[in-house]
Amino acid sequence: MNFDFTDRAVFVAGGSSGINLGIADAFARHGARLAILGRSQERLDKALQQLRAHGGEAEGYSADVRDAAAVAEALRRAHGRFGPIDVLVSGAAGNFLAPALGMSPNGFKTVVDIDLLGSFNVLRAAHEFLRKPGASVISISASQAFVPTPYQAHVCAAKSGVDMLTRVLAMEWGGDGIRVNSIVPGPIEGTEGMRRLAPNDAERARMTARVPLRRFGTTDDIAGIAMVLSSPLGAYVTGVVLPVDGGISLSGPRDFSAAWEATRG
Repeated sequence: MNFDFTDRAVFVAGGSSGINLGIADAFARHGARLAILGRSQERLDKALQQLRAHGGEAEGYSADVRDAAAVAEALRRAHGRFGPIDVLVSGAAGNFLAPALGMSPNGFKTVVDIDLLGSFNVLRAAHEFLRKPGASVISISASQAFVPTPYQAHVCAAKSGVDMLTRVLAMEWGGDGIRVNSIVPGPIEGTEGMRRLAPNDAERARMTARVPLRRFGTTDDIAGIAMVLSSPLGAYVTGVVLPVDGGISLSGPRDFSAAWEATRG
């Protein structure tokens, strides 16, 4: 399908790299005006070059999603520049491999603060600036939200919270005509997450073998679903947690013990 997001305002938190930049880029290719949020000004500048190369408008705002006031100010500026936000993607995330007993309380808290508190900060602050009715809100989750995964206790806790937040906000904001959904990516080529979770050829091959479709996904695989959910095709879809993972979540918990040992050696 030829999506048309001409003059639609899209805000992507975490949009300076990885899956989130892939989503932002896809919307830019289809005519949207982009606002992206990230911590690193250097990454933001590089991402904006990529997005503006498609011929449209793109602005970047530097903020940490754990800082509610900074997030709110970025959204306020984006609204002032582009008007009501049609599509909001909340995708900032953190991850590392560690068993629960090998993880400090601060390490656990850091991931929960980025993934869960950060998602809350972005979504809560955005409500004021979303198009009502008609806005599409998408959180980027992970299969650890519903597949208990050793060495990922922090991510399992944080992402399960993100998915429940999605469902609650779908109920609370439905009356405003705002749809709220989660996308659950599988292993995606070229992302920082895969560099951490599959740090060598052996782990990459092991993970690929667990994917029923026998391949890693691409950022376009995720971006395509984000556009479907934000188009008229998704007009009656809300409160959904949608795996886009080649079926890997069907295979149950993954064994990251070898990858954990590789990080120590």
